[in-house]
Amino acid sequence: MSLKQRYVFLLILLGVTIITYELTRSFPETRRMNRVEGLRALSPQFTLEKKPLRILGGSIHYFRVPRAYWEDRLQKMKACGINTLTTYVPWNLHEPEQGVFNFEGDLDLEAYLRLAANLGLWVILRPGPYICSEWELGGLPSWLLRDEKMKLRTTYLGFTDAVNSFFDHLLKKVVPLQYTMGGPIIAFQVENEYGAYATDEQYMLFTKEALLSRGITELLVTSDGRDGQGRGGVKGALETINFQKVHPEHIKFLDEIQPERPKMVMEYWSGWFDTWEGLHHVFAAEKMAGVVEEILKMDMSINIYMFHGGTNFGFMNGGVDFGRPVAKPIITSYDYDAPLSEAGDYTTKYHLLRNLFSQYHTEPLPELPSLQERKAYQPAVIHKHLSLWDSLQFTDKPFKSEKPVNMENLPLNNNNGQSYGYTLYETTITAGGILNSQNNVRDRALVFVDKQFVGVLDFKTHEFALPDGEGKRTLGLLVENSGRVNYGKVLDEQRKGLVGDILLNNHILRDFIIHSLEMKPDFVNRLESSDHWMSMRHQPSFPGFFQAKLHVDGSPKDTFMKLDGWTKGVAFVNGKNLGRYWTVGPQQTLYVPAPWLHKGNNQPWHRPATCPGCPGCPLPSP
Repeated sequence: MSLKQRYVFLLILLGVTIITYELTRSFPETRRMNRVEGLRALSPQFTLEKKPLRILGGSIHYFRVPRAYWEDRLQKMKACGINTLTTYVPWNLHEPEQGVFNFEGDLDLEAYLRLAANLGLWVILRPGPYICSEWELGGLPSWLLRDEKMKLRTTYLGFTDAVNSFFDHLLKKVVPLQYTMGGPIIAFQVENEYGAYATDEQYMLFTKEALLSRGITELLVTSDGRDGQGRGGVKGALETINFQKVHPEHIKFLDEIQPERPKMVMEYWSGWFDTWEGLHHVFAAEKMAGVVEEILKMDMSINIYMFHGGTNFGFMNGGVDFGRPVAKPIITSYDYDAPLSEAGDYTTKYHLLRNLFSQYHTEPLPELPSLQERKAYQPAVIHKHLSLWDSLQFTDKPFKSEKPVNMENLPLNNNNGQSYGYTLYETTITAGGILNSQNNVRDRALVFVDKQFVGVLDFKTHEFALPDGEGKRTLGLLVENSGRVNYGKVLDEQRKGLVGDILLNNHILRDFIIHSLEMKPDFVNRLESSDHWMSMRHQPSFPGFFQAKLHVDGSPKDTFMKLDGWTKGVAFVNGKNLGRYWTVGPQQTLYVPAPWLHKGNNQPWHRPATCPGCPGCPLPSP
């Protein structure tokens, strides 16, 4: 890897106003009037109030869509002929620190479910605690991993105690929104794809009872793919299946274990997700529609996963396990090649599904909602920079330790450790030689000697030669958590940072100073309001932070940020973390929702923020 490559944290500041959004649609008081019998699975067809109901479902995750666009996306879902919304609940966002809960703003689950009800959509809620979903650690909070004996997704007491506490807070919010209480929720899913994990025979029973004991009375279901079918069920819950192509033997299996019961594809995969350094996945629209039609002709219910994927904003992408300890992080975009694109646009898949689903409605479908406007703005103008080293004064107090400490066990965030972002480990060396990570870097480390970049350590590169030098020098390893694995049997092993000893010339390095760069809002606010920024007349150093300003004329429109010439980093807009970028692809742009922008002139002059090395630009060419 060339030392000329630049590693950049790109901080785009388009103003100080963070646009918030409040639902203006009122939700009537829930009533039990005319509601006698909820969703039942006692015959080959689902029934609701004793009348047949075919579930035509679609998945849209509220936590992947700006709140200002919830209604837009759900209206488009309704207009496609979908009658049921499905959504996961991400534990790690709702309880970022143990005992600290957040159900506000973009995480206001109750408001999302009420909005679905107002639009005439039923809801199947998938509360986990594990959700997979290509989401960081499958939705489990990283502070669980502070316990070195932790056994995730089992009846290990440390895990079940945490689940019970979370469900105490979560379920009291959704119990009143059940169908029999006047709300939209017609079913709950017990855990998620446990058959592929299946390490504890008592765990699914625990999870089911955790729901029932807190007032859940609607139909319970489970969900498994082909590799877990028959191992992830629990007595009292209807088993469903996940796939992209119909395999008759798996449909037959459902008939055998649940004769004369409804059959449902809980996840019909409309596309697929992408990983960094991989290819973009595309599933042909005609093939997708053909399989959906085949499913419906078998009198099955279906849920389109995803109907609209949205975005893995921030650091919340998951990772794919490719065998210990190699993992590939999932990209920021969760477009999924779904019927509604990442930005909410109609696709060929959407129109094919709408034509198909219209045949299962007795009344015409709603008119198509108009699309959100989009605009290609002039390039953002970079006007300030701050080196990584100068930014350390705005982090929390560094931690001194004889040995490296993984992110989760750092004494931060009220002893909940560090969940996401970057951690800088510094120690003193007196010689050059072979630096060996012993494969203890999770996931990727930029290595510096006296603040000069010298190389990268990751899953593929475990050692390289440090340059010789005189006297004491500072060795720095800036370690990135690229995203914890979200699926498979290695969830317990997803600690990040330095997870063991580092060697120099076969000698163990000791006495570290550890800086946390979690990029939380308070740090970003301190950083952007400081007076330590340098103008672009001064040569910037890498890695670093770069401020830019963008002129938004008139009402803000959706747009995409293209980062030509920048190698790797993360971009913020008005304090909102848009996510990671990396030139290895396949993703080349970051989605910027209009509600996160604001109107205004910020600078009278312009120069591209993408660092192409324009003549006269003080920013060095990559």
